[in-house]
Amino acid sequence: MSYVNLVTGGSGFIGSHLCEALLNRGEQVLCLDNFFTGRKDNIAHLLSNPNFELVRHDVTNPITLEADRIFNFACPASPVHYQYNPVKTIKTNVMGALNMLGLAKRVKARILQASTSEVYGDPTIHPQVESYWGNVNPIGIRSCYDEGKRVAEALFFDYHRQNKVDIRVIRIFNTYGPRMLVNDGRVVSNFVVQALRNEPITLYGDGSQTRSFCFVSDLVDGIIRMINCEGFTGPVNLGNPGEFTIRELAEEVIRLTGSSSTLVYKPLPENDPTRRRPDISLAQEKLGWNPTIPLREGLKHTIAYFEQLLRNPS
Repeated sequence: MSYVNLVTGGSGFIGSHLCEALLNRGEQVLCLDNFFTGRKDNIAHLLSNPNFELVRHDVTNPITLEADRIFNFACPASPVHYQYNPVKTIKTNVMGALNMLGLAKRVKARILQASTSEVYGDPTIHPQVESYWGNVNPIGIRSCYDEGKRVAEALFFDYHRQNKVDIRVIRIFNTYGPRMLVNDGRVVSNFVVQALRNEPITLYGDGSQTRSFCFVSDLVDGIIRMINCEGFTGPVNLGNPGEFTIRELAEEVIRLTGSSSTLVYKPLPENDPTRRRPDISLAQEKLGWNPTIPLREGLKHTIAYFEQLLRNPS
């Protein structure tokens, strides 16, 4: 069956890969974006596809469209961008969720919320399971994103219980790959760009904090499995359970790029989680999903993308 899919944030890093994957399945895609962090270059190669349509719109404002399925990915996802205008970030998370849920209710669409591992805050249990309620600072500099996503999850489940909206909720852990922004402030893109420029690589704290890195194609596979899964609302963790220290990541990037970069250390930002690793048992059980791209292979693809981008900046 071919669906009409609405992807908010569809020209962003993950959203553009999702649009592409849906089109490759023969489905129709409405890509909605206000281009705050999304880039037209990410979806330029899709514009000639007759099943693809681009709509410039901000999800904080209502919109009337027809769709069978809605993927709500609209929100800046890196600290640099979501802290730039924290009030706007909260509005995007909360009003965007309300508007998309209202649309899903009206047109009887299935709707998937792109939530985040940030709902766990600086976790006190490890690895993180979906039943864990989190350790989040509600008034910190990251709260516009963390609490915004937590409110969005609450809204999704309230719409599900009260209005019988067909929801799916995923919690995305660190994801990387081509189409990340040069200046998005995420650790993989930061390290790769600094290494390619032979600049010092900036580590915060002593570099011993850990993250788990999922290549974008693995994530998109999980997203599509989730939207197609019957009788399971989630939330479900999607991420690669391989755990690396930030210093290990920096050293691997230097090796793969052949860079002359050195490591420099700066104070740890406020509320920066010390450990982050998903328990994906639920995704394995319900979705039959396992990430397949190892970090070294994914980094090679990511480095190649940034090499070309830095040679030919748009």
